[in-house]
Amino acid sequence: MLLDVDNLNIDIATANGALPVVQDVSFCVSKGETLCIVGESGCGKSITALSLLGLLPKVAKRTAREMTFEGIDMQRISKSELRSLRGNRLSMIFQEPMTALSPLHTIGRQLSDVYRAHRKASRGQALERAIYLLEQVGIANARQRLNSYPHELSGGMRQRVVIAMALMCEPELIVADEPTTALDVTLQAELLRLLMDLQKSFGMGMIMITHDLGLVSRIADSVIVMYAGQVVEAAPAEKLFTNPSHPYTRALLGSVPDPLHPRMKPLPSIAGTVPSLLNRMEGCHFFDRCPLASDACRRPIELEKIGQCHEARCVKAGEAKLRPKVVA
Repeated sequence: MLLDVDNLNIDIATANGALPVVQDVSFCVSKGETLCIVGESGCGKSITALSLLGLLPKVAKRTAREMTFEGIDMQRISKSELRSLRGNRLSMIFQEPMTALSPLHTIGRQLSDVYRAHRKASRGQALERAIYLLEQVGIANARQRLNSYPHELSGGMRQRVVIAMALMCEPELIVADEPTTALDVTLQAELLRLLMDLQKSFGMGMIMITHDLGLVSRIADSVIVMYAGQVVEAAPAEKLFTNPSHPYTRALLGSVPDPLHPRMKPLPSIAGTVPSLLNRMEGCHFFDRCPLASDACRRPIELEKIGQCHEARCVKAGEAKLRPKVVA
């Protein structure tokens, strides 16, 4: 097992006490496997990813029953040991390349610094590595681009540079936080194909954070669905799409347009809004938006197995398919 996370919890300190933004999240990733973390904005996807690399803000506190990477206890390693892993064996592709890249240094400087920080390499060797990876991610005239600053590149090229930076040291696991969100549809598809090809070439495990279920259906080996800080369903991708068992998962799938079967009626959406984490929730976090909700949903609900490698946090998991409330 490459990465094993068990019972991850993240609290953020506020004036009114600790705010639980991630609760009891568990997952694992094997070499060459792609895990997708899905959910609405604010559900805890990105902060879960940041916690893996030790990049949480100072006001956040992370605890877990277990968090190991290649047998290394990520909760007990020193800061220097974490720095030796981060950007080396464990890398991240950030959502916004303009903030991930320094505006003060050239692309070549930033790429080569990553390599030299983790490898005993000369500046010349690091620059050659940078040129190779820029070519791998599809940037033309890579040698000339080393002298460019981020603002001189298009959004798509900046994202390619961020991908190249994450690959500089051939990581074993890469975390991609919605890496194509700000790009047009054509460029999104191109970069995702590129990322999948690079994953196969380098044999990496990957965690893809996204809200695009179409993307998930194409690339995921396994999926966890998050809602309001909790995992509400976890399953191999094929099982999740053929037998979604939590009402929230079904509602998400029901709101995705099917280009092969255009609808004559308005596309269903999920009524209501995501609950505020400031309000303490004892029972199901999806209670106020779920058409199947009952009094039984007001008590704490644990993830329960409903099949082989398939879990759902619902007292009615596997019952009749959800018919989402339609909002015109």
